[in-house]
Amino acid sequence: MAESFPQLMARIRACRTCEAQLPLGPRPVLQASPGARLLIVSQAPGRKVHETGTPFNDPSGERLRDWLGIDRTTFYDAGKIAIVPMGFCFPGTGTGGDLPPRPECAPQWHPQLLPRLRQLRLTLAIGQYAQAGLLPGRRGRTLTDTVQAWRTHLERGLLPLPHPSPRNRLWLARNPWFEVELLPVLRQRVKDALA
Repeated sequence: MAESFPQLMARIRACRTCEAQLPLGPRPVLQASPGARLLIVSQAPGRKVHETGTPFNDPSGERLRDWLGIDRTTFYDAGKIAIVPMGFCFPGTGTGGDLPPRPECAPQWHPQLLPRLRQLRLTLAIGQYAQAGLLPGRRGRTLTDTVQAWRTHLERGLLPLPHPSPRNRLWLARNPWFEVELLPVLRQRVKDALA
């Protein structure tokens, strides 16, 4: 008998694969439902998200919801929006911020989970780790190059975005085209996907 979607989610939430490498221990944080129409693929939960168990429950999430033009209620409706990071657990902190997502996570779980999201109309690849995972061989040399090529990727139903972290203020200041050109399209595509 095939595994049900709730059974798969329970197995993911019980995952202990990287336990020895996680400074705060395992706590997979994601949200998904077979009926989701928007998929957000990010890097990994931060410390605050680890503590609350709620994806993007931090200043990055506030900025992301603003970019998408949606409220918290819509954002946390798993029937509409799936949030599936490259690493489901907080990887720890390094000298320049959070460590990269654990490399074991996406190869273990994405192939089991993502094909079950059959109603998707739009996928957002947030940050370099998500873009590396979702755009193999199609990324630019830098994150900026990849995001600037958003029109090309949108043809495939995917939009690459920078991370909405407050640490990226400088990137946003240096790339005003992002807010002028990409954000209006992003908001309209999100509205269409969720309609």
